[in-house]
This record gives sequence, C-alpha cells and structure tokens, in this order.
Amino acid sequence: METVLARAGWWSAALLIAVMAAAAAADSSFAVHMAIVAVAAGIGLWVSVSRADYGAIARGIIRAPADQGKYDDDPIRWGMIATMFWGMAGFLAGLFIALQLAYPQLNFEPYLNFGRVRPLHTSAVIFAFGGNALIATSFYVVQRTCRARLAFPGLARFVFWGYQLFIVLAATGYLMGVTQSKEYAEPEWYVDWWLTIVWVAYLAVFVGTIVKRSEPHIYVANWFYLAFILTVAMLHVVNNIDIPVSFVGSKSYPLFSGVQGALVQWWYGHNAVGFFLTAGFLAMMYYFVPKQAERPIYSYRLSIIHFWALIFLYIWAGPHHLHYTALPDWAQTLGMVFSVMLWMPSWGGMINGLMTLNGAWDKVRTDPIIRMMVMALAFYGMSTFEGPMMSVKSVNSLSHYTDWTIGHVHSGALGWNGMITFASVYYLVPRLWHRERLYSLRWVNWHFWLATLGIVFYAASMWVAGITEGLMWREYGADGYLVNSFAEVVAAVHPMYVLRAFGGLLYLSGATIMTANVWLTILGRQRQEAPLRQAAYDATADRPLVAVPAE
Repeated sequence: METVLARAGWWSAALLIAVMAAAAAADSSFAVHMAIVAVAAGIGLWVSVSRADYGAIARGIIRAPADQGKYDDDPIRWGMIATMFWGMAGFLAGLFIALQLAYPQLNFEPYLNFGRVRPLHTSAVIFAFGGNALIATSFYVVQRTCRARLAFPGLARFVFWGYQLFIVLAATGYLMGVTQSKEYAEPEWYVDWWLTIVWVAYLAVFVGTIVKRSEPHIYVANWFYLAFILTVAMLHVVNNIDIPVSFVGSKSYPLFSGVQGALVQWWYGHNAVGFFLTAGFLAMMYYFVPKQAERPIYSYRLSIIHFWALIFLYIWAGPHHLHYTALPDWAQTLGMVFSVMLWMPSWGGMINGLMTLNGAWDKVRTDPIIRMMVMALAFYGMSTFEGPMMSVKSVNSLSHYTDWTIGHVHSGALGWNGMITFASVYYLVPRLWHRERLYSLRWVNWHFWLATLGIVFYAASMWVAGITEGLMWREYGADGYLVNSFAEVVAAVHPMYVLRAFGGLLYLSGATIMTANVWLTILGRQRQEAPLRQAAYDATADRPLVAVPAE
C-alpha cells in the first residue's frame, strides 16, 4: 500500500506543480504546455490508483513477480506501435510541406505555415519515428544479446512514456511558434530539460542490462547503441545550454552566440546525423540483417574497426556545414578533411552488411524483408559517399543552400533510416505478438517498390533542382551583374518541386500499406497468398538464461 500511496503522491505533486505553473504562465504557449503536463500527470495518477491490486496488497503482496524466464517485451511492443503512429504523422507532414513549396496557397496562417510545419516534420520523422524505433529495438537487442531481462522494468516504462510526452510538447510547441530556431534542436528550455531526464533514465536501463548480462561478450550492436545514447546526451546538453527569460515562460536565450553559436550548433547538428541517424541505425543493421539472412555477420573484426573509426572521425566533421562563412578557414578545412576520411569506415560498414548475404543472395529474390535491408545498405553507401563529396569546398560552393542538400538528406533518411526501420519492424512484429508470420509478405513487396520509387522521384528531382539553382545563382552576364533573379530560379525548379511531392506521396502510400499490414498482424490475421520465404524462428530459444538453483 505504501508503494501505491507514494506513487500517487508523486503524480499528485506533479499535477499540482503543473497547474500552478499554468496559472502563473508568462505566455499562453507555456500555459498550454503546462496544461498538457497536468493532463499527463492526471492520467498517471489515475492509472496508479485504478490498476493497483488492492486484494493482493491486503494479503501483503505488492506485485506478482515477473516471469524471469521471459524477456520484458511490453515497452518494445508499445514502441513498435508508437514508431508506426509517429512515422505516419511525420510522412504526412512532409508531404504537406512539399505541396506547400509547390503550391504556396496551401500555407494556412498562423499554425500551418511552412515555417511551423517544417520543424514538425523533421522532428516527427527523426525523433518520434526514428527515436521510438531506436529505443524499442535497443531494448529488444540488448536483452537478446545479453540473455537477460531489462535491468529496471519500471524505468524502461518511464523512458517510453516520458519520451512520448517530449514528442507531444515539442510538436505542439512548433505549431504555436515556440522554438529556439536551431536545426534539429528547436524545443525550448523546459522541454530540453525533460528530455535530459528521460535520456539519463534510458542510459541507466541500457547500461544496467549490459551489466547484468548472462553472455560474457558484448555484441557489437550494443556498442553502436551505447555510442548513440552517450554521444546524443553530450550533444543535447551542450547545444541546449540556455538561459530562460522566466521559469514560467517559454522563451530562453542560448549561452553561445555568433560564430561560436554556429559552430556548436553544427557540431550538434552533424553529429545528431552521425550518432542518432547513423550509429543507432547501424546497431539495428548489425543485429537484424544477420538474423533475417540467417548468416553470421561477414566480418566481426571489420565491425569493430568500423565502430571505432566511425565514432572517432564523425565528431570532427561538423564544420563542413559552415563553408564560406565567418568560421575560420582552418576549421572549415578540418571539417572537410575529416568528412572525406569518413567515407572509408562508412563503406566498411556497408560492405560488412552486404557481404553478410554471401551464399544467401537468392533470398533477395524470395524475401522482401531482406530486399529492404539490401536497399537500405545501398542507400547508406550512396549517402556516405555523396556527403563527403559535398563537403569538399569546390563542390560545396555549388551545392550549399540548394535543394541538392535536401536530396542528399532524404536519400539517406528515406533510403537508409526508413528502409532499415521498416525491415526491423517487419522482423519484430510477428515475434513480439507471437504470430506465425506477417499478415502479408506480398504487401511488404508492394511497400518496398512504392518506397523505392518514391525515393527515386524525390532524390532525383532534388538533385536536378539543386544543380539548377547552384548554376543559375552564380551565372553572371557580360556587364558583371547576375543574370537570374531569385524568382526566376524558383520558377525554373517548380516542376521538380511537384515531382518531389509525387515521390513523397508514393513513400507515404507504402507506409500506409505497412501500417495496415502491421495492424492486421497484431490482430492475428493472415492473408491467404502464395508463400514467400520467412526467416526461421525458435520460440523455445528466445528467452533469457536463468540460473537453476542447486538442489
């Protein structure tokens, strides 16, 4: 009973503080956010009180002990559902802003203009879709590779629900215009503080599970997950050192300004790509590709070299975002050199993933999930060649500030991050819900082709648009004046903007099919169709190692 009362007391205190903060708010946006926190605390209070087993408590039993012979998969199941929900929201927002750029009359002031919906899209696809996928898969992988249950079950549930609260606060803030105006770091100070608390809890759960492992070896995927968690924590804290104007207001000012602020921001921004969108998803690749292919990783030694080379080189490459700015020239060159060197370890990881299919290439023809993984690795290789190439100053003078950068980012995000996440979700859902197979493997095939065609339309149109913009902006006439006005350049690339929106529509259509497929699989249904290959699964081996007490 004391535990229930203590938990109810914590929730009541949080509810009271949130209500008081909303009442004393210096601006309406902060009041709305504190009202959201109050609602979340109220729900937590209701769940704590209503779901307590008072009969068991009366008998002196606080909670029935968890089955130590099964993995703790509840937060992972929730994470799969959240990944699909936020993914659809992010893809829909992306299609909407693509249409806004092609047809400006779709900007609806003030809440649905491009300036507010664009960070909603980027945060939804990176932190909501990608973040939930990373948290869920890391909880799955660390348990299986350590042969141990999650270290702190209650804290793992706090991580999941606390992260959802962060997403809701960030998203509603964008639509209300509450933003620091920092790329990939838009949420204001109090949302940043909350995310820091959640992230420390995430680190504790992950490291605690590794510490209590039954397997002596720490598999390389866990190295990548740990690098992702630790480095993102460091980046987040340093880039979001802000001074609030008021502790009951939404506005703050950053500690760093000018060229120092720009360097810190792009140290954060580039390494958010490097450790959130690369290292974390490489961890997914190193676990799920061998599992689906039923082959060991091609070279474990190469995976270790890949890991250490990548995390050492990536952290130095941020200045390539600031070529031809007030940043000192030596710092720009340093970023360029490390960016070019990054090509080698990146391709080492791609080769390791692809070569894992040695002797199993026929599965690319028969297994659409493997096909997605191969396509993800192909886009990873292409993006990690294109990025270093674009960091070279002579290339950057043409590409920077153009839509070529947008094409580069989306070929990586849609092709690498999207495809490897889709494949991992397809692998996990039947196993987490104890289903024989997915509702339809042929729907996976449809998803693969719609997503691939969507990426081709998107990336190709942005490559053409970007090079067009770069060439038109730098064209001078015989009199020494620029030939093209900005409006003429926008008109020239308008067809490419329409093609981009079409590519986004195809990608969203594929994700819609996936959402239906996943949901019907959870419901336990199976489509009657000619069989495609499915990776083997042994339910009896999928359990933690538990020491048998001596008799």
